[in-house]
Amino acid sequence: MSVISSPNHQFISTNGVNLHYVSQGEGKLMLMLHGFPEFWYSWRHQLSEFAANYHTVAVDMRGYNDSDKPQRVEAYAMSELIRDVRGVIEGLGYEQCVLVAHDWGGAIAWNFAYAYPEMVEKLIVLNIPHPAKFAEGLKTPQQLQKSWYVFAFQLPWLPELMLQANDYQLISSMFYDMAIDKSAFTTEDLNAFKDAAAKRGALTAMINYYRCIGKELFNRDRTWGILDIPTLMIWGEKDTALGKELTYGTEAYVRDLQIKYIPNCSHWVQQEQPILVNQYIREFLADE
Repeated sequence: MSVISSPNHQFISTNGVNLHYVSQGEGKLMLMLHGFPEFWYSWRHQLSEFAANYHTVAVDMRGYNDSDKPQRVEAYAMSELIRDVRGVIEGLGYEQCVLVAHDWGGAIAWNFAYAYPEMVEKLIVLNIPHPAKFAEGLKTPQQLQKSWYVFAFQLPWLPELMLQANDYQLISSMFYDMAIDKSAFTTEDLNAFKDAAAKRGALTAMINYYRCIGKELFNRDRTWGILDIPTLMIWGEKDTALGKELTYGTEAYVRDLQIKYIPNCSHWVQQEQPILVNQYIREFLADE
């Protein structure tokens, strides 16, 4: 397992915002999209690992860490987030990429793959279901109970107060308390996530993702076609936010799908079990 030692920090302008990213290596583009409440650092175990064969790039999504933080809720609409990704790929001088994404980044990746399939050579999603499967899950009591925070985040100002209380203790707890292997997160790691969330405007921006998506979650009108992009889904089975059952039936929406389940692993799969996650990614990329 390798952890990035000398990150190359840069900014790229896309879709009206400046996004911070960390990169390493040369070659084909491997673009990594993080989730909530994270930032590029969530990919610290993957950036160097794949830099020998790829130009690995981990972005701070809009609203996070050192990227721009638009104030309007509408700035976090899925259509905007998709355009951000397209702008990053093109801005870096590429026509397509291997897209690797977790949690919210994975939701964006699924939508991006449908909108711009020609720009995704291979898709790798970690602990985030296909949008159609998540919509189905929200019809069930068990997933509704697990997704309570999505509804709580629709409230004004209160979520921000909760997350920043006691020196952003809730941010730290999300990682440490959910993790099965607590040693996966050092004090330094937890402080890095708290520091990113503490940057001016970040908390509201991060929560605005949920405020903006609230209505769309229950949109039953959208129909999803079959994705032709080779796709790998990696799933930590002890995810307390997203049930494993959300992966069942994904093959109805993806023609070429592989699923790798990791037992005794939480939602933070690429951070908690990086050696295994990297192995599965490497095998998938070698499978032509």
